[in-house]
Amino acid sequence: MGCCGSTESKREWKPLEEHSCTDIPWLIIFTLFCIGMACICGYPIATGGAARLVFGYDSYGNTCGKNNTKIEGVPLSGRDMTENKFVFFLDPCNLDLINRKIKSIALCVSKCPSTELTTYSDLKQFALNNGSNLCTYDLTPTRYTSYSSEKSTKCPKLPVPPSKSVLLFRRCIPTDISCYTQFAKAFMTFVSDNTVLQRVISGVMASKEIIIGLCILALVLSLIMMVVIRYISQVLVWILTVLVIIGSTGGTGVLWWFYVDHRKALNSNTTSVFGKEVASDNVTALLFYAIGATIFTVVLLLVMFFMRKRVALTISLFHVAGKVFIHLPLLVLQPFWTFLCLILFWIYWIGVLLFLGTTGTPVKNNSTGVVGYEMPGPLQFLVWYHVVGLIWISEFILAFQQMTIAGAVVTYYFTRNKSQIPATPIISSMARTIRYHLGTLAKGSFIITLVKIPRLILTYIHSQLKGKENACARCMVKACVCCLWCLEKCLAYLNQNAYTATAINSTSFCTSAREAFLILVENALRVAAINTVGDFVLFLGKILIVSCTAFAGVLALNYQRDYTVWVLPLLIVCVFAFLVAHCFLSVFENVVDVLFLCFAVDTKYNDGSPGREYYMDKALMEFVENSKKMGWKKPDDGDGREMKPMARGTSA
Repeated sequence: MGCCGSTESKREWKPLEEHSCTDIPWLIIFTLFCIGMACICGYPIATGGAARLVFGYDSYGNTCGKNNTKIEGVPLSGRDMTENKFVFFLDPCNLDLINRKIKSIALCVSKCPSTELTTYSDLKQFALNNGSNLCTYDLTPTRYTSYSSEKSTKCPKLPVPPSKSVLLFRRCIPTDISCYTQFAKAFMTFVSDNTVLQRVISGVMASKEIIIGLCILALVLSLIMMVVIRYISQVLVWILTVLVIIGSTGGTGVLWWFYVDHRKALNSNTTSVFGKEVASDNVTALLFYAIGATIFTVVLLLVMFFMRKRVALTISLFHVAGKVFIHLPLLVLQPFWTFLCLILFWIYWIGVLLFLGTTGTPVKNNSTGVVGYEMPGPLQFLVWYHVVGLIWISEFILAFQQMTIAGAVVTYYFTRNKSQIPATPIISSMARTIRYHLGTLAKGSFIITLVKIPRLILTYIHSQLKGKENACARCMVKACVCCLWCLEKCLAYLNQNAYTATAINSTSFCTSAREAFLILVENALRVAAINTVGDFVLFLGKILIVSCTAFAGVLALNYQRDYTVWVLPLLIVCVFAFLVAHCFLSVFENVVDVLFLCFAVDTKYNDGSPGREYYMDKALMEFVENSKKMGWKKPDDGDGREMKPMARGTSA
């Protein structure tokens, strides 16, 4: 099963000619692991932990809506709560934010109080009318109105606010948010002690409509970018280059102009005291933005100057990638399906984790008399198993998307007659992946998991020991985290190429990874000349979307200069714009990477002669012709001159 012990014999590249199941042992292991995940979900369901979470339970170990068994040492346990289906808290506003729970006695009641109860007589009347004892079970309703010191701890705090049950979770939650004024006051006290934070938060609230509008703009710009990539891929590189230069230079100039304008307004002494504080914050923020934009623009222009000749070599590959999206338009939707699958799995994972939190044996707190549930020592490893499942299955879902895209692009590339491409190539690729290559995905995703888990552990340890370790230990931990991060990125890139090789030749993960690695090493100059520029151009596309969104944000926020601090709103918008752009353009980047490997395999085993015709597109043939004439050692000399294409089976 291991890479070193792989016994699969090396075979010639025969694109899409043979299909066979790969890495079956790893598929069995992954299936057994998923069965274990299902058992972890079944354990709290079988032991009552899931029922306690869904139906709720009181402070004495009774599950609401159930007939309960007696807990030794807890007199108020073992009650029949079939009619009492809701959880009522004596003090629902006493929140424990650290432990994420309500610090209050909980009781099972048949009905939540829908109106405010101001006196103990109201409590008594409510109990007699509805059968809901809002005081502890050992205190009968007839004793509610009599004087007793027990009522301060066994009855709810007056007045009892009106409440209603939460959908799916039967907890009586106050309907009036003023119930949480104590928590709000504590938060506002913290905010009021920090005037800068107060202004930043008020700025975000004042410009929330602008933030939402700019986020929608980023989404629209990303969609437009995908349309541009699809239809004008040949001139995309030059358009992006010119627009980024203009946008970066113009944006930097606008930021400096706004800085000067705001500084003049600040020195004019025409604003109020609060307005001066806001204006001063804006001037400082604009100065930092302008300096950062200047440094970024200078570095960007230098990089583009040195790469100006290589940009021409990328046009042919981007042209082919644009044709891929014309033939396979549904590739754009792949991130949505992957994101949907991840969201559904994460919801399931969080639900099971919550189930585990209410699973175990009842344990009484002798000081408070409250019953909690704790899992025995050995069963606590179920949580760690569950965490590993989160990483492995998430990586498996992402790997499935990569294999699906790779299979569809490989089908397009190695089909000489494009009219013979399957009607639904993406669905065909998905079906082929499910039928033959799930074991390969399981193995590749497990390798990423093995690297990611220690990195997360080291990151957690570093956060827990922050300020306690010496400088040397802190440096060593950070260095280990950095090395593991670099290793994870390298393995992720190798995995992606291994999935492409598997889609081409239907070989196991180790064989595919080895062959893909050798192919890329043999064509290192060729791949570097294209891959580097391709990733850089896509990065420019992301920067263009972020720059346009930020520029629109600066213009929009400029009309609120008197009461809005720009730091956080612009940061939120820029981060969201980058994430959206990355989500869309990562699909195009995936397609380009797959085309790289297909191109390298094609040029290695074919030379354009009869019987060994190229599969590649005419644009790539011209690129190969130019490269052969100019020499691969000088990839910068490519000028994109039109050459006669080499011989091949059929024209693209």
